[in-house]
Amino acid sequence: MDTLTQPRRVERLVTGQATQDGAGVKLTRVLTQDLQRRLDPFLMLDNFASDDPDDYGAGFPNHPHRGFETVTYMIAGRMRHRDSAGHEGLLQNGGVQWMTAGRGLIHSELPEQEEGLMEGFQLWLNLPSDRKMGEPGYRDIQSAEIPEFELPGGGRVRVIAGESHGTRGAVQRERTEPLYLDIHLPAGEAVFRQPLPAQHNAFVYVYRGAVEVLDGQDYGTEVGRQRMAILANEGDGVALRASGSQEARLLLIAGRPLREPIAQYGPFVMNTREQLIQAVEDFQGGRLG
Repeated sequence: MDTLTQPRRVERLVTGQATQDGAGVKLTRVLTQDLQRRLDPFLMLDNFASDDPDDYGAGFPNHPHRGFETVTYMIAGRMRHRDSAGHEGLLQNGGVQWMTAGRGLIHSELPEQEEGLMEGFQLWLNLPSDRKMGEPGYRDIQSAEIPEFELPGGGRVRVIAGESHGTRGAVQRERTEPLYLDIHLPAGEAVFRQPLPAQHNAFVYVYRGAVEVLDGQDYGTEVGRQRMAILANEGDGVALRASGSQEARLLLIAGRPLREPIAQYGPFVMNTREQLIQAVEDFQGGRLG
């Protein structure tokens, strides 16, 4: 693994907020609206995880989006996507659904299971101002299509977007340059190091076990399960190690900030209030998607 001269330290630990979305799906909202500026170009991160069908069975019926991209990563379960552009796909274990709303789509995400575990994440990635009214797009990425590599001493890294240690991810974006890694760290002393440009905003979200973010040779900050660590914009990367006697699993997400105005009203993310009003009028008038 690459050496780092100055690993990033943890600037802040964040505990997600329990909420409901769609038709009553219970989830944890980790990246909330008040953090959008700090973690630009990322707008939201939700974590859903339950083996109780009452928590997820109703899913997310038809709803609109405009002005950003949604990235849904399924750890366990089956979810059917349909949208107003005619796209349809089945999101299942280990797969990713990458949808570009652009000028507008109406879509649904409905479970195709009546029991068992449903677990995954949805990340919202902002679009640059000159692409917010662009052509909508959709891509289903099955688990086998996601590049991954093994770590010394066990563990592995799945590269959903960006590049890590010579492995190019399933998705690339020029303007925001997102890095999206699902990292499985073995218990023990093994350290995973990921170079990061200092100007890119970055955070870690732990969904199994606990992780140490090392900002020195042998010391750092522990990040527990279902906690997000915002990484300070200093240094040349991040160094991670499982904490305790169990394997750890986490998301490492980073990207180049757009530094543009953010105006959000529910499922619409634009740059001005006037653009939001137009989005609502287009949706109400049947002109969205």
